[in-house]
Amino acid sequence: MDEEQLDRIANLPKVELHLHHEGAAPPDFIRQMAAAKGVNLSHIFDAEGRYKYRDFTHFLQVYEAATSVLKTPEDFAKLTTAVLEQSAEAGVVYSETFLSPDFCGGGDVGAWREYLHAIREAATDAEQRLGITLRGVVTCIRHFGPEQAKRSALCAAETAGDWIVGFGMGGDEGRGHQGDFAYAFDMARESGLHLTTHAGEFGGPASVREAIQDLHVTRIGHGVRAIEDLRLVDNIVDQGITLEVCPGSNIRLGLYSTMRHHPIAKLRERGVKVTVSTDDPPFFGTTMKDEYLNLARAFGWDEEVLNDIARTSLEAAFCDAATRDRVAKKLEPAA
Repeated sequence: MDEEQLDRIANLPKVELHLHHEGAAPPDFIRQMAAAKGVNLSHIFDAEGRYKYRDFTHFLQVYEAATSVLKTPEDFAKLTTAVLEQSAEAGVVYSETFLSPDFCGGGDVGAWREYLHAIREAATDAEQRLGITLRGVVTCIRHFGPEQAKRSALCAAETAGDWIVGFGMGGDEGRGHQGDFAYAFDMARESGLHLTTHAGEFGGPASVREAIQDLHVTRIGHGVRAIEDLRLVDNIVDQGITLEVCPGSNIRLGLYSTMRHHPIAKLRERGVKVTVSTDDPPFFGTTMKDEYLNLARAFGWDEEVLNDIARTSLEAAFCDAATRDRVAKKLEPAA
């Protein structure tokens, strides 16, 4: 694959479905926010100013330390602008971001509304300036437990609509079971929200099966370890479930040694609807542009394949039909 083709691939319009809002905060943004508030976060950065962590558990601790300086709706408005600017720079035209009421008002509905208003205003401004459309997926935090998840689900249900379009769960897959959170997911479903949950990253195939059976999701965050159980893979195909695959994240956290060893190509060949996202891009040293280029180099995927993945992503997006149709025009090849 020559440099000219790689350049065209890098500049393709992209759709991202798996992006943690706080996890997308550029290190410089968090450093500046911490300095302005007199908070010492030097321990979460390496000598080059990047986030540093030892393993997934430590990653969660660093993530929460970085998030700790985001205290007000105005902070989250500034964060939204920073996140969307870097996404647009990578060619993203539509993004769904995971937002946790636990970090935006402590799970209180009234406070959550204030944070959400500020985030939406910043997103609207970015769309006008940069042409990138953002929608929100409220997430509960698995290691905060089922009772706290109910508070997040209530925040989601109270603000469901044209902008808050889904509900999901992130956090430590090693804590509890998917079914422990069924009440929160039922509440979100009854409010008309679409559902996703993290599974099949560290939890293995069993966690994917639990997510499908107990939470009735239509998308799964990561899900890549389903490849270890081909009957499960076939079930995913039969049910039309979409996987929000984050290859760079999986490699950085040690699930796979290199992109060539990543199962995304095998999953796609077997008929799974796979999408591509960055997860927590500055934590994993990636962008959507990097993801596309690395996939092209590893698997020989050309513009046609990657355009197909972008269209698959848009079809799986939780937004309304009018938004989907508008974004679809941006994925059409230039005349």
